[in-house]
Parts: sequence; C-alpha cells; structure tokens
Amino acid sequence: MRWGLHPRGPGAAALAAARNLWMPPRLRCHPGWRGTTRRLLVRSVTGASNQLQSSNNGRYRDTVLLPQTSFPMKLLGRQQPDTELEIQQKCGFSELYSWQRERKVKTEFCLHDGPPYANGDPHVGHTLNKILKDIANRYHMMRGSKIHFVPGWDCHGLPIEIKVLSELGGKAQNLSAVEIREKARSFAEAAIEKQRSAFIRWGIMADWNNCYYTFDGKYEAKQLRIFYQMYEKGLIYRSYKPVFWSPSSRTALAEAELEYNPEHVSRSIYVKFPLLKPSPKLVSLIDGSSPVSFLIWTTQPWTIAANQAVCYMPDAKYAVVKCSKSGELYILAADKVTPVASALETTFEVISTFSGVDLENGTCAHPLIPDKASPLLPANHVTMTKGTGLVHTAPAHGMEDYSVASQHNLPTDCLVDEDGVFTDVAGPELQNKAVLEEGTDVVIKMLQSSKHLLKEEKLVHSYPYDWRTKKPVVIRASKQWFVNITDIKATAKELLKKVKFIPGSALNAMVETLDRRPYWCISRQRVWGVPIPVFHHKTKDEFLINSQTTEHIIKLVEQHGSDVWWTLPPEQLLPEEVLSQVGGPDALEYVPGQDILDIWFDSGTSWSYVLPGTDQRADLYLEGKDQLGGWFQSSLLTSVATRKKAPFKTVVVHGFTLGEKGEKMSKSLGNVIDPDVVINGGQDQKKEPPYGADVLRWWVAESNVFTEVTISPSVLNAARDDISKLRNTLRFLLGNVAGFNPETDSVPVNSMYVVDQYMLHLLQGLANKITDAYKQYDFGKVVRLLRAFYTRELSNFYFSIIKDRLYCENAGDPKRRSCQTVLAEILDVMVRSFAPILPHLAEEVFQHIPYTEEPQSVFRTGWIRTSSIWKKPGLEEAIESTCAMRDSFLGSIPGKNAAEYKVILVIEPGLLFEIIEMLQAEETSSTSQLNELMMASQTTLLSQEPRSVTTDVIERKGTFLINLEGGDIREESSYKVIVMPTTKEKCPRCWKYTAEASDALCPRCMEVVSGK
Repeated sequence: MRWGLHPRGPGAAALAAARNLWMPPRLRCHPGWRGTTRRLLVRSVTGASNQLQSSNNGRYRDTVLLPQTSFPMKLLGRQQPDTELEIQQKCGFSELYSWQRERKVKTEFCLHDGPPYANGDPHVGHTLNKILKDIANRYHMMRGSKIHFVPGWDCHGLPIEIKVLSELGGKAQNLSAVEIREKARSFAEAAIEKQRSAFIRWGIMADWNNCYYTFDGKYEAKQLRIFYQMYEKGLIYRSYKPVFWSPSSRTALAEAELEYNPEHVSRSIYVKFPLLKPSPKLVSLIDGSSPVSFLIWTTQPWTIAANQAVCYMPDAKYAVVKCSKSGELYILAADKVTPVASALETTFEVISTFSGVDLENGTCAHPLIPDKASPLLPANHVTMTKGTGLVHTAPAHGMEDYSVASQHNLPTDCLVDEDGVFTDVAGPELQNKAVLEEGTDVVIKMLQSSKHLLKEEKLVHSYPYDWRTKKPVVIRASKQWFVNITDIKATAKELLKKVKFIPGSALNAMVETLDRRPYWCISRQRVWGVPIPVFHHKTKDEFLINSQTTEHIIKLVEQHGSDVWWTLPPEQLLPEEVLSQVGGPDALEYVPGQDILDIWFDSGTSWSYVLPGTDQRADLYLEGKDQLGGWFQSSLLTSVATRKKAPFKTVVVHGFTLGEKGEKMSKSLGNVIDPDVVINGGQDQKKEPPYGADVLRWWVAESNVFTEVTISPSVLNAARDDISKLRNTLRFLLGNVAGFNPETDSVPVNSMYVVDQYMLHLLQGLANKITDAYKQYDFGKVVRLLRAFYTRELSNFYFSIIKDRLYCENAGDPKRRSCQTVLAEILDVMVRSFAPILPHLAEEVFQHIPYTEEPQSVFRTGWIRTSSIWKKPGLEEAIESTCAMRDSFLGSIPGKNAAEYKVILVIEPGLLFEIIEMLQAEETSSTSQLNELMMASQTTLLSQEPRSVTTDVIERKGTFLINLEGGDIREESSYKVIVMPTTKEKCPRCWKYTAEASDALCPRCMEVVSGK
C-alpha cells in the first residue's frame, strides 16, 4: 500500500503531512535499543566488518573501498605535544587574534581579563580560568564577532614584596624603597614571562602584543585619576578606624586579602565583670548582700585590656542566677543559662529575669584596670548564637565595637602597634608583648590573679589569616584611607540586577558580600604599589590633595611611572602654583605620604584602561568565585562611584581546582598537578606521560566549572580516553569521505536513504543544542552532547549500519554518495562544535579533509551551518519503529550473527505499515533500506500473517505508538517479528548471507565487480 487512505489510517491531511516524512528528528530511543540488543547489533556488524577487511587478502581485496586517510588514530608519547606545536605554527595560532581584529564585522565581543597575580609559576587554577575564557572567545569569534581580549597582570602588592624580601634575607634591611621596588618589578616581570609562555602554549588566543600591566605608568596614571574622582565626590576619605591588620606583613589588609583557617586554635575564656552601678530596675532584683557579676565570653583574651564597655541586646531576656559551685550571682542571657552552666561544669539557679532594656545606665568594673568603669550599652551586634548574650567591647579592636564607641563617645585608643605587640599605653605588664602569643598569656594570668577568670579552654575555629604570610591577623584601629561604600551600595545593588550572572546564585552571593562590607580600606603600609597622592604636614595632622597636585602627579607618573614618588625630591612632586603656597622649595611644610593603594583598587580600575569605546563595558567578566568579594566587587565599586554603571554585562563564576577527593592541592599531600608536566610529561614519562594541551582543555570544558573542579591523573586519563575515542570517530569520517567532492557528489536530501536523512535531523538538533550551550557558557554540556553523539549515534549505530554501503557499493553509487554526503556534514558540524574546546585537534582534522585543496584555519571559516530542510515530521517514527522491531529480532537470537537470519515483519494495516513500507518497496528484499536497518540476510514486509512458515521459526510480538503533529495524529499498531535461519550462503566479497552458492558472489557484489 502506498500513501493512500486506509480505513484505519489518518485522514488525507494527516497523510499529506506524513508524506513530508524524510527529514531529521531527535531519537527518542526505544527501551533496550541502547542496551543489550544494541550491543548484539554492534557485535554482529563489527564481526562482519572485520571479516570483510580480512577478505581483502583474497581475490576481492582491491574491489572493496576501505577508508583512506593519513590522519593518525593515535598520537603516542611526545607525538601529541609535538603535533600541537606544529599545528600552532602551521595554522597561524599567533596571527589569529590580529586577523580577526582586522575583519570588517559590526559585532564585537569584549571579554575583560581579570589579571592573574604576577608572583609565581602557572598552575591549574590559571589553566581552568584562561581556557574557559579562550573557549568563550573562540566560540564568539566563529559566530562572527570581533573579539577584544587583552591579557593583563596584577603586578603590585604585598605578596611580591614579601617574596622579594624573604629571598634577600638580612640584606633587605639595608634596601631603600626604590631598591625594593626595582627588585619587585624584576620578580614580577620574570613571573609574567613564565605565565605568558604557558598561556600561549595552552592555545590561548589574545592580544599578546598589547597586554596590560598594573605597574605600567599609563595604567597607574588612569588609576590615580579614578582615585581623585572618587575623593572629589567625597567617596574616599581618611579616618581612624579598626581594620584587619597583619603583624607579619606590618600592613592593613582588605577582606579579600584574608583567608580563613578552619583549624586555628584560640584560647577562649569566661570572664566576670563585677556589677558596679546597677540600673534602677536591677536594684529591685538583687538584695545587694552578695556580689553580682556580668559573664562574658571571648576568643580573644588580649582584647580585655582594651575593654571600654559591655553590650547587651535590648529586646532579649536576661537572668540573675546563683552558681551552685561558688555561690556567686551572675547575670547573663536567659537563653544561655543552661549551656553556660554546662560549659562551666556547674549549675545555675535562676533568681529572677528581666528585659535587656532594664540594664540601661548601669556600669560594671573593668576586670584588669582598678577603678575603671565600663558602661552597659545596647547594641545590635549582640547575638545569642555563642557566648553569654553579653559582649565585651574593645572599640579599637572590633568593627562593631568601634561603631558602638562612635555612638556613645567612648575612647578608641589602640593598644597595639604595627608589629602586633602591646604599646606602653597597655601598661608595664603588657608592654612589648605580642598580643597573639605572650600578651595573651599575661592577660589570662592577670585575670586569674584578680579572680575574674572563670574558665579557659582551647577552641578550634575559623580565623582570618594573611593570605600570603599564612599567619593570623588582628583587628587594629589606625588612620587609613577608605572608600565610603555605604553611599554607593544601593546604586551598585540596583545595577547588579541588570547584570546576567552564571550561575544565577552568584548574584545573591555578590550582594551578600557587598552588604557585609561597611567600608573598604584602600591604604597599605608598604612600598611596592601605586602611592596615594597625598602630602602630609610635617608637624600637624593635616594633609594636602587637590586637583592641581593630583594632575601634576598624574602627568609625572604617566611619563615616568610611580617610582617618581620615591625618586624625586618633594618640591618636584608639587606643581609650582601649589609649592609657593606651602613654604616654597626651601621651607616645604609637606612631605609625600608613605601609603600605597590596595592592589584590589589597582586591578579594580582596569576597566578604565582596558575596555574599548565610550561605553567601556565588557560583555563578559569570567573569574573564580573568590572574586565575588575581590575583583568583581572592586571593579563594580570604582565604576559605580565614577560613572554610575557596572563595567560588565555578564559575569560567569567558576569554582576552585581541587584534588581527586575534593581536597586542596598542596605539596605536602603530593597532589599538586603542574600543567607543564601534564602537557610535556615528567622526568619519568611512564609515570607522568605527556598529554598535550588539548587534554587539559577537554578537562576544563567537561568539568562542572560552576562548582569545585577536581583534577588528578585518573581524571586526565579519562579526558585522554575521551579524545582518543573522538579521534577514532574522526578518522572514520575522514577515511570514508576520501574520493568525495561535496560540490559535485552530494546527494539532495530528498533523494537520500531515510537513515541518512535521519542522521541529518539528529545533526541539526545537536548543532542547535551545542550552540545554545555555548551561549550559556555551559561547556560541560557541549562535551556531553558531543560525547553522546559520537559514541551512541555514530559509532554504535550509524557507522555500523552504513559500512556495507561505504565499502561494497560502487564508488559513485548514489547509495554510497548519500551516506558520504551525510558523513561530510557530520564531519563539518563536529569539527566546528569542538573547535573552541580542542583547537589543536580541530585544526589537525581540518588539514586532513581530502576535498579541501588549500585548507585554511577552521577558525577562519565560521560557525556550524545546518539547513532547515533537514527536519520533517515522521522521520523519527520511521527509524524508531524499525529499531523497535530490530530489537525484537536481535533479542530473539542472542549472541548470533543477524546476517545469518531472515526476518518477516507482519504489521497490521495502518500508519505504521505505511511508514515502514516507504523503506522497502518490494515485499522481500536483501538490499532495501529496511533490510539495511534490520541487518538481516533478507527482510519480508507483510500486512497480514504469511500463509505458512516452517516449524523452526522464532516469533516476537510488540506494539508501537505513532505520534505525529504534536499529538494530533496518534495511532498504536501491533506487529510481529518472525525469525528463521536464512537459506542463502555467505558472499565471499561482502560477507553478507545473500549469495546463492558458497563460492559465488551475491547479485549486488557481482554487479559491482563486473562494472555494470
């Protein structure tokens, strides 16, 4: 029956739609089609294919068209990295960026490179970040955009300065600021060169001739201009405030320069603050006959010396309790009575309770300083999560403490100097003692002596450390320069709503870090950095900065670099019109300040120097999650402060690189992966073989980069194996398009075999999904889609089906040209799909395509191209239903060669029969499209039971639901598969069981060999 109306079939309109059958849909696999029966199919076909190739040693060897390509199946040992270097040279990797910049295209894609720190060898963190950026850039370039990607380096700062000083040892004490800066610059330059070479080796496409460096004079000048613009708006100010202070580095630190050590051990203490002057309410609750003390708990005993108050929560309930062990009366939060009693290994009897507001106007005695009273004050930062519900307050050594002191005019004197030791203001017992060491010991002993210490115990908890010296920090009040975040926070948060964050949760994380930050300390007490352009009075607490002084400094820095701050005499750093107003050159009243700018301010102003055009907004910022409180935030704040807009349109945030089990990498654990060793191999290349750069790139792409990313030898081996399988697929494609010219030999889609059209359909779906995944920067999805396609759809299915057509038909036979046309399209789509991820492999394949006379770089030929005519309704049902019946067939002969059997398909009249009938015009055939899919000796298609069958047949029954037009056409049909051994013999040329005699060719092979 042809596509006429059938009593049980669809109407004329439905059939008209079904006639447009042969275009590609997505394969919704029948259960089992990818499973056991699929393996049986592959085993059957693979065996036949191997036999076919072995037959070439016989008389028909030269008549079989086996794959022909010089593309190697494997690259062993040094071949992989060496081939990549050859590809980079031959395919013009170094010229690609300038070539694409010169294209006359309208769209531009700008990815702003967050500058890596110039203080060490390249590591896998660099690998992850730079390769992610390169994949994004190469994708957008292939889509037709002009890429703007200028690599940069963060060159100033404490880590470099400390590294230089530690290498110099004792000699460092005699160096001037200028000499330290010279050595720091040399150190940074050496690190930059190492990193640049590695990045280029990884295949990173960038403007390598015009990189930016934060120690470049022109960059520094731009930064100083941003500084003054913010100062002029009142957003930068100098103040005395508590900041994170690193005694080991002798400088203030920003939040982003801290790392938290979860294994830090503190000495936590419970301390009594005796009640001195009770509030009126408290007088009525205690009889006055027994001493009463407030209980506080702290993990920083040394700060007790700087106590100025005890804070409470106004809305909380507090209790007066009697201690069963000492008989004393204590005051603490009612909710903390039981846990504190347990911690003190005693019991408390609650005498009375009262509200926190009833503590107002009370005072308590300082436990270390006789006759000093500490007021009881309400505060919002008091919580009930830890401690006693009462907080000891040292304004110079706590952010919230300082806020309370400001509200109540408390003293804010700092008792600790730059080295983290007590000053003479702390008293003779504490003077010159390190607060985190001996100073803590002495304070605890003093509390014991005064009988105010109730308990001391060690506490393991998370504590801030200097990110470079790996030593604990303290909070210490000092005069610093700050950015007033409060005034721009609301605008910044509003602008963030218009920015696309990937993953979406990163937006909330960035807003939370912004909300936690009351101000940004931007001054550092070091020499390797950009000087804060301020002059200080010699004798008064005054400073000098205005537009004239700043412009003068900017011009000097732009021409000579920031070294001028230390090399020129002070009178030359001031413009003449200002100099005459401040004492003249001989009696200058002001001297240059000694503070430098925070490196986050350094890098955070990079948008003003690097980003093109008047808009100066990048399409993409892509960095690790630590930059939510670092570069992302400093860039946002400086941009919002000066021009009220975000410097980025999209922000992609990736995780950190970790060891195989999710642990941090460290030399002590022996799990550090050196990217250079990955590429070139280690000293023992059996233990550490060379993988080449593409394995690293595949690892980056396939990882779920939005969480933590693991790397290990086993992970790298898996990536290598994936690429090896991909190479095999590509080699098959290349080998089987030999002798094919797409311009002259391509077969029109409507003339192709149905299974070939089906593959084009799948290919279009794949191309669309891959493009969408690239748009979302979900490169892991790209890898998964590709891997599934070349493993399941190609290697396990399509290649197995078409080998007979490819190898045994005439070279120019339309049936062979049909699948060659599809193979050429598959090759083209696949190479372009993985090119951004594996540029070396993509170029290698591109050079081996036989019908390209002078192969260009694949990156100069555009993105994936597919056709809308590759999609038609009904095609999917044709292949899926056939495969469902083939599942039944293969399942009935487990472990046996399908080609040794013939099949009868009995399908009840209806739409399913009409669809399958399009695959086989005659009733019985060994050469039809249906038989090709069934892989049998021959296939018979019937709409009713055969009149008679032999007794040794195997029968299987099933049903298949046809679902067309989005569900408008639904019809379930039953079928029967009848299997019996073939009576045909094996053809000595194609090894199919289609010959009449064992020594005779089958009709098809006889026709091909005879040249008819």
